[in-house]
Amino acid sequence: MRSSEMRPKSPWGERFGGLARRRIPWVTPLYVGAVQAGAYATARLPRERRVELLRRHSTNVGNLRAGRWGTLVTSAAFVEEPLPVPYGAALLAALGTAEARWGPRRAAGVFAAGHIGASLLVYGGLRARGRGKDLPEATVRALDVGASYGFYATFGALAATVPHRGARAAATAGLLAHGIRPVLRPGRTFTDAGHLTALALGLAIGTGTGTRARRGAGAGTRAGRGAGAGTGAGMGAVVRGGQARP
Repeated sequence: MRSSEMRPKSPWGERFGGLARRRIPWVTPLYVGAVQAGAYATARLPRERRVELLRRHSTNVGNLRAGRWGTLVTSAAFVEEPLPVPYGAALLAALGTAEARWGPRRAAGVFAAGHIGASLLVYGGLRARGRGKDLPEATVRALDVGASYGFYATFGALAATVPHRGARAAATAGLLAHGIRPVLRPGRTFTDAGHLTALALGLAIGTGTGTRARRGAGAGTRAGRGAGAGTGAGMGAVVRGGQARP
């Protein structure tokens, strides 16, 4: 019998070894790599065919009004152009950190809640805005694909779960300011409102998680109020006049 087999196994080694294996992000690089590979593949298509493909998988008013709810999922697999290196790196960092901290299932849940939730809320806001009148064709048939809603939600959830109260408050305030600024400008788009909405959803999810994990709910309550205000501001921007991306 080998000497290694004779040594008693340490429960601490097994515990930390299993933890390390579970917390190494693997879904994130697969997802981001697949999105980037798909972007380069679609970029090689003729322009008309590429636009048709992206529009078919967009969460625009036309698709959702027609009951094409599958676009709520497939839209996260497409982007209009290959991801720039800084954005791709930020996406990898945020999603990878969430996966390492929470595990792939919960991290994917936060991403999906932001992506699907913001898409539906923006759709509802646009339908409310267009009640009694026709929406611009550019809005109805807009190209609306990408991972940005899920990215913003994940970033918000990570910020809301920062352990230190002061750092958590600063991160939350900074992200809300970053999300609100675009919706205040005259040339805002419904995508800007969607980013703010997704960010607020992520902050709310992270606040709920952090509140349960910490003693005392005072800080969590304040962050939750900020998240709720962000969601309301995002929806208000959609109803007041967010336009489709050019």
